[in-house]
Amino acid sequence: MATEDKAESSERLTDFGFERLPWSEKKGRVKGVFDSVAPRYDLMNDAMSLGLHRLWKRFTIARSGLRQGQTALDVAAGSGDIALGLVRRVGPTGRVVVTDINEAMLNVGRDRLIDAGRVRNIDYVLADAEALPFRSAEFHCVTIGFGLRNVTDKEAALASMFRVLKPGGRLLVLEFSKPHLGPLDPAYDFYSFSVLPRLGNWLAGDSASYRYLAQSIRRHPDQRAMQGLLEAAGFERCVHYNLTAGIVALHVGYRL
Repeated sequence: MATEDKAESSERLTDFGFERLPWSEKKGRVKGVFDSVAPRYDLMNDAMSLGLHRLWKRFTIARSGLRQGQTALDVAAGSGDIALGLVRRVGPTGRVVVTDINEAMLNVGRDRLIDAGRVRNIDYVLADAEALPFRSAEFHCVTIGFGLRNVTDKEAALASMFRVLKPGGRLLVLEFSKPHLGPLDPAYDFYSFSVLPRLGNWLAGDSASYRYLAQSIRRHPDQRAMQGLLEAAGFERCVHYNLTAGIVALHVGYRL
């Protein structure tokens, strides 16, 4: 018993919002969050960002560099906003693969894309970003929108995305980041930690999941640290774009 307790206490810890827990537990906890929010995911995205998430995603898609007939991978695709834009870029002769580790979210995204009439050149794969089940150098572009901060091993996920990119391909990471709001910082904190959980309770009947989402934003690496992670994974010509005063940042890195 003493040996088992020692092994448990020595397991590496990670963040789950402001909580610290063993690495082995985070995926299950994150799965519970997105199982809960999946049915009202789009509604909550609009409410929590005042609709700005649509503009952030359009900006991301515009910087994909994709052309007709190419291939793209959308990791942690959620309800499929970015994937839909990628499909339009690659056209009927291209291919987009949509992945998510959470089956409930993957089903939400698939239903939305089918409703949009996008069925012929999209594949749906239940997959972990840390170990993507695709051939090396398979995609011209990889995107992950608002998903990386929920990944337990970000370094492993970035290495996996680097591996599946073709030489010359690019990774786009759209994620909440460190804002530069000056005197509005207290208002941003009040919204994040007081208003957002109440919105979650009102619109989705779940305040705890949205409290976690607000906390996870604060724990995610800032712009400089995020660029360092991309470079450590092998990406080159890394740049980032601050959106809405840095509340969100788009990071771009190339496999050369």
